[in-house]
Parts: sequence; structure tokens; C-alpha cells
Amino acid sequence: MVSFPDIAQAVEAVVQIRMAGIPMARLELLDALMMEGMNRHAGMDYLVRPTLFLEFHGSEAEVQGQVDQVESLLQQAGGGTIQWASAPEERDRLWHARHNAHYAALALRPGCRAMATDVCVPLSHLAECIARVQKDLSTSSLLAPLVGHIGDGNFHLQYLIDPEAPEEVAEAQRLHEALVQHALSLGGTCTGEHGVGLGKAKYLRAEFGAAYGLLEQLKMAIDPQNIMNPGKVVAL
Repeated sequence: MVSFPDIAQAVEAVVQIRMAGIPMARLELLDALMMEGMNRHAGMDYLVRPTLFLEFHGSEAEVQGQVDQVESLLQQAGGGTIQWASAPEERDRLWHARHNAHYAALALRPGCRAMATDVCVPLSHLAECIARVQKDLSTSSLLAPLVGHIGDGNFHLQYLIDPEAPEEVAEAQRLHEALVQHALSLGGTCTGEHGVGLGKAKYLRAEFGAAYGLLEQLKMAIDPQNIMNPGKVVAL
């Protein structure tokens, strides 16, 4: 794991690693807010800075070559001291932060609920998309920690809200709408992992354009009685 002074530098490191064609096993990003949640939730003392979690795989020689390359790229991008682990128990300790991201987010605002969402964009536009999202969040009253499978351009936000407060629900929906529009305008998709279901079906027409009509035709041909997941993804 390695932290960075700002999220733009962390994202640039990811882009450089992917452009170099290094076959990472895992490449994850947590923003400073999420790292603060980790400290509160698990009693850790991580630096409250954007942090990358990286895992390598392959033979011992292959891994060493990958490590040398990545270490150089991380330092060039402004990364701090790199914390390494090779023993299984040490690796598990480092990954504990990432695996408990949901609960860490909730620790930032006890008693809240998390409205989770994600988008995915091409790596060439990843830095710009996150910068736009961070700008939106800087003017909002809501907290929304970020975590991502950043190696493929996919990142998640958890809007921390009081579901009984209509103004907070509305604000989360506004931020979510802006998030999706940012992703689509940069050639991305409204969801990289969470699925479409009910919540994002309304964005499919904007994302696929005329091709959405083909999806409707296929749905009608295969399921004319509309009994397979009615109302979801393609709502007839």
C-alpha cells in the first residue's frame, strides 16, 4: 500500500501502471475520506491520504520484476513510503481496510445509511472523471467516500445520508445524477459493477442511443409476456 498527497497523483500512478502493461492481481484506490473511516472503524492509524492497495502475482522472478517497475512508477507519481507484505497474515492485515470499506464509510457518520453507486470510464479519462466528482462533492453537505477497482476505471461512491431526511435523499440523487452524466460524457458507462436493475435503467437510453431500441426488440422477442425480471433493465 502507498499513499499520495492528492487523488490526482494516485490516479496518474494507476494510469502509468496500466499503460506499462504490468499484470496486476489487484489495484484498488481509497480516497482520504475513506481512509479516515478505516481509522475510525478498525482503530488503525493509516495516513488520511488517497491510498493505493496493490497485489502482484506470478513466479518469484516475475513478481520481483513487476515490483521494481511499479515501485519506480509510484515514486515518479509522487507516492510516499511503500508498505510491503508477503506473508499471508500480513497481506490479510493490509487488505482488511479494503474489505471493510462499507463499514468504514458508515463509521464516518454513525447512524447513517449508505446509498452506494458506481461508474466506469476509460482509463484515459479516469483522472478527469474523479476530479469532476470531487468538485461536486466539495460543494455538497453530504459525505461520500470513494473506493474503486481503479485498475479498470471502475470506482464507487457511498453517499452517507439520513433516509428520513428528504433533503439529504434529494441531494444524494442530484450528486448521483451528476456522477452518471460525467461518466457518460467521457465515454464511460453508468455502472461498472453494481448492475442496472431498477436504479439505473433510465440511463440506458442515453448511454446506448439507438441501440437501446434493439434491446427492447430482443426483450419482446424472447419474453413477449414480460415475465422475466419485469420492469428491470429494459422496461416494457
